[in-house]
Amino acid sequence: MKITNGTDIIEINRIKQNIEKYGDKFLKRIFTKKEIEYCEKRKNSKYQSYAVRFAAKEATYKALSEYINFKYYWNDFEVINEKNGKPVIKLNFEINNLKSLEVSLSHCKTYAIANVIAIFQTKDE
Repeated sequence: MKITNGTDIIEINRIKQNIEKYGDKFLKRIFTKKEIEYCEKRKNSKYQSYAVRFAAKEATYKALSEYINFKYYWNDFEVINEKNGKPVIKLNFEINNLKSLEVSLSHCKTYAIANVIAIFQTKDE
């Protein structure tokens, strides 16, 4: 088994400023339709929700970077929530031997942080 990790932290205000400046162009370039719908429902915490998803996408890339040898897009990584609220990373591509992706998200008034752990099955297992 091989385990890789990616962590990212972002100022929520940076995401808010980009959304306010570029609107749908920014949102559609970075986020999937499901992510936008989820964040927009959050009303008072929508910018935190967008920022933490952005951080999760960055952290996912960091955890998988040595396995991604093609041009990817922000929408190739999607953060969704299971019925119990647990966040999950969905990829719209496959990576050989990727057994599991685990994600932890958190945010406060000014920062959002994400940690992603990728677990790979190795040949000797």
